[in-house]
Amino acid sequence: MLLLLHLHLHLHLLLFSSVTLALAFIAAPLEQHPLLPWHTSAQNAEVADNVSKARKLTGKFLHVTDFHPDPFYKYHSSTEEDDACHRGQGPAGILGAETSDCDSPISLINATFEWIDQNLKDSIDFIIWTGDSARHDNDEEIPRSEKQVEDQNRLLVTKFVEVFGKEDNINDTDPTNDLTIPIIPTFGNNDILPHNIFAPHAIQWTTKYSSIWEKFIPESQRHGFQWGGWFFVEVIPDKLVVFSLNTLYFFSSNSAVDGCADRLEPGYQQMDWLRIQLQFLRDSGKKAILMGHVPPARTDSKLSWDETCWQKYTLWMQQYRDVVVGSIYGHMNIDHFMLQDFNEIDLKVMEGKVQSLSREAFDDELTAQSTADYLEELRVEWSELPDPDTAKFGGVGNFENLEHHVDSDRAKRDKRKQKSKRDYLRRIGGEWGERYSSSLTGPSVVPNYFPTLRVIEYNITGLDRHALGKVMDHEAVGARQGENYNESQEEFEGDGVSPERKKKKKKKNKHRKPKKPQFIVPDPPSSTAPPGPAYSPQTLTWLGYTQYYANLTEINDDFVSDSALPASSDSIGGESWHEGKHQGEIPSEKNPKPGGYKFEYKIEYDTRHDKIFQLRDLTVRNLVELASRIGQYKPKRDDRIGNDDETGFNVEVKDCNDNEMDVYIEDEYEETTRESYEEMVAQKKKYKKHKKHKKHKKHKKHKKHKRRKAINKVWFTFVKRAYVGAIDDPNLHDEFGQPILGDDPFEVSEL
Repeated sequence: MLLLLHLHLHLHLLLFSSVTLALAFIAAPLEQHPLLPWHTSAQNAEVADNVSKARKLTGKFLHVTDFHPDPFYKYHSSTEEDDACHRGQGPAGILGAETSDCDSPISLINATFEWIDQNLKDSIDFIIWTGDSARHDNDEEIPRSEKQVEDQNRLLVTKFVEVFGKEDNINDTDPTNDLTIPIIPTFGNNDILPHNIFAPHAIQWTTKYSSIWEKFIPESQRHGFQWGGWFFVEVIPDKLVVFSLNTLYFFSSNSAVDGCADRLEPGYQQMDWLRIQLQFLRDSGKKAILMGHVPPARTDSKLSWDETCWQKYTLWMQQYRDVVVGSIYGHMNIDHFMLQDFNEIDLKVMEGKVQSLSREAFDDELTAQSTADYLEELRVEWSELPDPDTAKFGGVGNFENLEHHVDSDRAKRDKRKQKSKRDYLRRIGGEWGERYSSSLTGPSVVPNYFPTLRVIEYNITGLDRHALGKVMDHEAVGARQGENYNESQEEFEGDGVSPERKKKKKKKNKHRKPKKPQFIVPDPPSSTAPPGPAYSPQTLTWLGYTQYYANLTEINDDFVSDSALPASSDSIGGESWHEGKHQGEIPSEKNPKPGGYKFEYKIEYDTRHDKIFQLRDLTVRNLVELASRIGQYKPKRDDRIGNDDETGFNVEVKDCNDNEMDVYIEDEYEETTRESYEEMVAQKKKYKKHKKHKKHKKHKKHKKHKRRKAINKVWFTFVKRAYVGAIDDPNLHDEFGQPILGDDPFEVSEL
């Protein structure tokens, strides 16, 4: 009798659990709970532990993005828009049509994984794979289908398994235990159909990818992934977690959703889920990496995320700056980084109650010209960052000139230095630059420029000795120095008013109690807590990265001799489709065996040994200081292009000494300021608007705005690397050099 009663009760509980799970799957609750109980994460920890048992940590991980494999790619086909490397005769190389808008041939995919197998397989701890693993829908004669998108993603999964699959687990039925290291994927805007459109709770796609990515998504994360397409993986047990964000729910080009302000929107729910998980990480002493496809790019005129999502993400980055180690994205195909300024947080905008500055959405696929405009806007904004030299030299910005400009009295000079340093630290958020967070955006495998890979190095001090407990050594890191930046963040604990607005409204609203925001605002770090790994060098801090590229012009060997590479005729241009540097050329038949050089990824640069960027590590303050140097229109002497063998540029501004150089910059390059660049940008926008309403006569074209050669080698290096070195110096100077103002932007000239 007791046995029957026990059996009946057991069946009843099973039925109740099934119904509850089904209801949860149909309608997830708004008040989300952590998908994994962190203090009892036996299953998840076991999976991660099994992965890392066979090998010691190397302190490196791989970031790879935007493969865009195209099984319809044809060797020596046309790169013109109507052919898209699928038909015709033209310069499409056997391993890809570099600097064109064609997608990747399968030969490039195979060669890339073969190189990873031979060169990186045993030296990385995990892989961050940030999406866009299907071809673009750029050929009307071969429209994409759901099956194509699935098959192309499965192809890449197969390639990862070929390189990183285990050979000794034939009888293992757990798919998440099939790999030697964790691999974390995410949705790209071309990994769905139609591209960009990811509807709320798109079960159709999340179910497909639950199967495609079954080796990558922990079992405990499957339900949450099927609900919204987001999940996390504990890549170092009890130490480090990687969050795969579904950025398509933040993407301004996704017309199926509407930001992160409404509680019913998947963007809101994902942000709430992320907040809960980051809080559990803080409570358990773990750290996080955030990854996604579309980056939170934002300038004065453009943005890639809905503003409410950018606002909430930036607030999360601020409040959990002790937890988040860094963030990584893809999508834009160019090599760069971006900063989020916490002073721009506005809780009312976050709630959708007020509109922010009017910003247009980026094109869902950036053209070469829109990319150039974006980089210039970044520079304009970075020109307003505090100059780090003022903190060193008391506001003069140049040590050689210091004694000619300051009082000879040492005490007064020291006082001025101290005040300048205090002002500088106040403006960047204290000793560690905690006014900002940063995001890295990696260039692509698809050869819109050259194919690339990136290996990021991080600090593993102590991880081999401490299997449990907190990674961070509080005594080694030390408390925050200078003014306590946490005190300036307390306004976000309920009133929703930024520091600047508080000062202006203090008298007016003296007796009015501010309203609390309509969502949970996370607590900031404890005022006694040390800064996190993103701000202060410590365990898990990102130390630097090595950027690899494959020079397809050399490797394809269709248009080069053995002695030298020709100068490219490719300009950055404003066309919506780019035919590439070999447009209009027909390759010779001199190579009966195509691909004259061995395929390999070479080092383009290494931030740890780079004498131009001069990054000691990838902490936020170092990136803020680099951004400030990039933004200088009148750079200090060490940052000027000149007779410097270290730059690798074929440029000499002038053969002159330092004093002559100062005169040269003043006379020859005028006083280039933020205003001059804003005028130039305004003229470009005016021309684009003008172009829509006026048809030019045949054989006429717009006269490009005149520029001189660039003089800031940090800025020039930044844009050269953004395009992975695939654009020649003269074209870069033509696009990104010093502007010459005063000419008519609407003037046309004969071809």
